[in-house]
Amino acid sequence: MNRQPLVLALGALGQTLWGRDAPSDRPLRTRWPRLARALTPIGLLAALGFFWITLSVELDLELPTPVAVLFAAMTTAPLLALPRRPLLAWRLTVLALLVCTFNAPADLPGPWTPPLALGSVAVVAVAAARVDRPVLAWLVAITAIPVLTLVRPENRAAVLALLGALAIVGDLIRRNRLSRRALAAQTELSEREQERRAVLEERTRIARELHDVVAHHMSLIAVQAETAPYRLDDVPAPAAAEFAAIAGSARDALTDMRRLLGVLRSEVSGPQTAPQPDLADLGAMVDAARRAGLAVTLDADPSPAVPAPVGLAAYRIVQEGLANAARHAPGAAVRVTVRAGPAGLGVRVDNSPPDAPPTADGGPGHGLTGMRERATSLGGTFTAGPLPDGGYAVAAELPYEVGSLDT
Repeated sequence: MNRQPLVLALGALGQTLWGRDAPSDRPLRTRWPRLARALTPIGLLAALGFFWITLSVELDLELPTPVAVLFAAMTTAPLLALPRRPLLAWRLTVLALLVCTFNAPADLPGPWTPPLALGSVAVVAVAAARVDRPVLAWLVAITAIPVLTLVRPENRAAVLALLGALAIVGDLIRRNRLSRRALAAQTELSEREQERRAVLEERTRIARELHDVVAHHMSLIAVQAETAPYRLDDVPAPAAAEFAAIAGSARDALTDMRRLLGVLRSEVSGPQTAPQPDLADLGAMVDAARRAGLAVTLDADPSPAVPAPVGLAAYRIVQEGLANAARHAPGAAVRVTVRAGPAGLGVRVDNSPPDAPPTADGGPGHGLTGMRERATSLGGTFTAGPLPDGGYAVAAELPYEVGSLDT
């Protein structure tokens, strides 16, 4: 015989009667803390007013004053516990329904005052939306005990129907709230994963491009070292052996770099043998953007001599900045500024306010993430944000060693 359902049912009963309360739900304290602080004294004043109304009703029913005060306190207490302790509020409500009875007139459905009846409905509704289904089943069953024993037979069906409706609606609200929380958590996790993937992809792309840049210089070193004995006159044998060793070390480094690059490259990307762009190619890229309808102005030094990785990063930042302007600011005027300083290269792409709504591009991209990754990989800085006139600007500072300009 499978006793697991019985064990679960008894566990839910214990949870309902004396177990820990339902998890606290405090969206106001999280989203609007000032409003939550203001609602606390307002709620206390409302509870005090509810107590006096209940006491007045009890005294109008000609109950003794001590009994009326006790019944009014038992009617109000569940409402005070309801925001943070819904199960405790329900337990106090059931106790009040069993104790706070009077000789009701024939036109009332039960032996309870209207404030107690309305307060009980509110407590059951909130508790039903905060507990899981096994506890909710016991909550409804136990609440039905005073209804079946104290409510007049002709009114029991209506009260039980109301109790069932509160349970159904409360369960739907709880399931909807849990679904929205799970969806929000999954969305946040997905966004973090997409951002992390974008960073990794950009780092992989940077690694590939840096390989191509470094491989070019290593190849030159190997060629120059191998041909030095033939280009120079009377090279001693030790010097020729040293040149050969340098060439061999350079080629070994190239082999190791290609082996490492094979891990980074995907199977579908294939080898990338095209020369990497640099600042000399900015004019061609701007001309292509103008032919595509983008109003671009290029303000750059004639031929700034910067290291190849810096020039490549600057080219990619300008490329992504123009693409973002075309997507998010149609019709806007774009200005590209590139300035080489004594120890760094400044790159800035800004656009005026758009003349038309942004074009739909299938969702948010990762252009800013890629530009920031390129700048920080070189030890530089990157900023992006709206301008006071409604435009947008991205700017990067790419440092380099002063001595590297001579290479």
